Amino acid sequence: MRTKIVRGAMIAGIYVVLAISFAPISYGPLQMRIAEALTVLPFVWPEAVGGLFVGCMLANLLGGLGIWDIVLGSLATLLAAWLTMKMPKAWLAPLPPVVINAIVVGGYLSVLYHMPLLLCMAYVAAGQAAACYLLGMILLRILLKYDLAR
Repeated sequence: MRTKIVRGAMIAGIYVVLAISFAPISYGPLQMRIAEALTVLPFVWPEAVGGLFVGCMLANLLGGLGIWDIVLGSLATLLAAWLTMKMPKAWLAPLPPVVINAIVVGGYLSVLYHMPLLLCMAYVAAGQAAACYLLGMILLRILLKYDLAR
């Protein structure tokens, strides 16, 4: 039990550090949040769901986009992480973060930045796909290949 709590807390901390370290590309209508690569982790570790939610909330508190990002962005990550945990195959693990964030985050970014809705959704989806399917799948494959997902 303690291991799972520590793992969740570490995921939260790593998420915050990655989001803030890459702040120029982590926030805004054109974004590729490197920290979102971690959203594949609930596929192997259910405790990652809470860690991702807390990490995203803290990163969004520090990110400067206000209450929209803090509440809606964090809830989008929570829902995406929960759905990732339910995915039947590893190659599907990145799909919920890409789709949920494209809809939710793209939706409120279009309002905040006065940009066309579909354009913002496409931008967020592209950044999410890069972070989750490229970086996230590399991470997930390493965890599965070397049996580190215990």
